[in-house]
Amino acid sequence: MENDARGQISRVVIHKGRKFDYESVQYVGKSGKVLSKQVVRHPGAVVIVPILTGHGPGTGGEPHVAMIRSFRASLEKYILELPAGTREVGEDAAVTAGREIVEEIGYEAATLTEIGRFYTSPGLSDELMVAYAATGLSHVGQRLEEDEDLTVELMSVEAVFAAIDSGELMDAKSMLAMHLARRKGLI
Repeated sequence: MENDARGQISRVVIHKGRKFDYESVQYVGKSGKVLSKQVVRHPGAVVIVPILTGHGPGTGGEPHVAMIRSFRASLEKYILELPAGTREVGEDAAVTAGREIVEEIGYEAATLTEIGRFYTSPGLSDELMVAYAATGLSHVGQRLEEDEDLTVELMSVEAVFAAIDSGELMDAKSMLAMHLARRKGLI
């Protein structure tokens, strides 16, 4: 089906938030009737697959991924996921990715390779997420933001995929980014 832009009638901001806005949008549907939807307007985000080689005891030089276990207030629990973050308005996604891996896992990347782009929940939001693989990592120390509650877990690539299979890793952006990195032959 080709791109079918509907005639937008109005956009009203219902709530202006710190990182995103909530809007009511009216548009003309395919039947010609005026429809109304509530949507989240988001500046975009990034997810990063930080790939470390030869780090930690017992790694045998095999690639490991720096995962985080982060408290998510919406779920009221800690979840396993990849480092990620929201872009500042107008900020280049690669800049966001570089900043987020320093903040969350304490590493700088020599190379950030874009591995994919995807909408996180197009029925609800316009958030576009850009996925990166980070390599050539140098430890510089975490710089967590005040509201971040997380720990870093170095996991073998196979352990991450086992966590997906077992249901321990249920975060969609992390699951997709791992599969993208594998399809690109990076892990």
